[in-house]
Amino acid sequence: MSKILLALTSVALLGLSGCADLYANKAGDKPAAAKAAISAEAKAALSAAQADVKAAKAKSALWTTADAALKAAEEAAAKGDSDTVIKQSKLASDHVKKGLAQLNYPVLKVGD
Repeated sequence: MSKILLALTSVALLGLSGCADLYANKAGDKPAAAKAAISAEAKAALSAAQADVKAAKAKSALWTTADAALKAAEEAAAKGDSDTVIKQSKLASDHVKKGLAQLNYPVLKVGD
C-alpha cells in the first residue's frame, strides 16, 4: 500500500512541476531585450533630461513635476514612443531650469 501511495505522489508531483514550467514559460514569452527603439532625437532629449534631473537633485531643487515628467519619458522610451519621450523630456528639463532658477529668489521674511 505504501509503495502505491509513493508512486501516486511521485506522479502527482511530476505532473504539477510540468504545469508550473508551462505557466512560467507563458509569462516570459517576450524577451526582456526586445525593447522598442526610439529616434536619435528622443534619445538625446531623454539623456539631457536625465542629466538635468540629476543636477537638480544634487542641489535639492528638483520639482516633483520634473521628476514625474522624466519617469513618463522613460516609460515612453520603453514602449518606443519617440514623440512622448521628446515632449516629456523637454517638460522635465524646463521644470528643472525653473527649479534651479528658484534657488536665486530672495528669501521671504514674514513679520519682524
